[in-house]
Amino acid sequence: MTQLESILGIKFTNKKLLEEAITHKSYAIEKNKPYWNERLEFLGDSVLSCVVADYLYSKFPDSPEGYLSRIKSQLVSKQTLVKLARDLNLGNFILLSRGEESTGGRTRESNLANAIEAIIGAIYLDKGFETAKNFILKHIANKKISLEVDYKSKLQEISQAKYKVLPVYKVISETGPEHNKNFEVEVKVKNRILGIGRGKSKKEAEQLAAKEAIKILKKES
Repeated sequence: MTQLESILGIKFTNKKLLEEAITHKSYAIEKNKPYWNERLEFLGDSVLSCVVADYLYSKFPDSPEGYLSRIKSQLVSKQTLVKLARDLNLGNFILLSRGEESTGGRTRESNLANAIEAIIGAIYLDKGFETAKNFILKHIANKKISLEVDYKSKLQEISQAKYKVLPVYKVISETGPEHNKNFEVEVKVKNRILGIGRGKSKKEAEQLAAKEAIKILKKES
């Protein structure tokens, strides 16, 4: 447990909570233990959802609900939790039955994601909400959020809410050889050019154009 505590950066007062968080149901049945991590997983899922929702609400004060919901779903997704579990080498610590281990239980994504949520629940019970919040922000929200911003989707939601129309993108220049092209894209809302973006791909240029448009709309609101 000491090694896992060191990896997590948290010293538990009640070590039993951490042990429960990494105990798979198969292990509990095999060893005749009265507990496994499903209850802590349930609790941790709720704590994670609350922390991420609060974080996004504060970080994006002008964003509509649909945008916040989409980013939240990405941050609390199974894929995000599995990546964190692998980064922490959590698979090495999960307590599994011999049968579960022999069939790849240590690398099974559901086991990894469930254990992360259970650990969050254990941290919450042992150290309180603030410590659980700091753990989530350090390992999930702060590291991921910069990768998740989709300016095109955000602009679309703002445009629909404010003007009831969709943004229109147009490639205004395409230069360079086939293997090293540069794109310049403009975006219009209600026939008004709000942003121009330049990038190595059409998608990148559209995202940058949308980012510029959002800045203008924010200044005008």
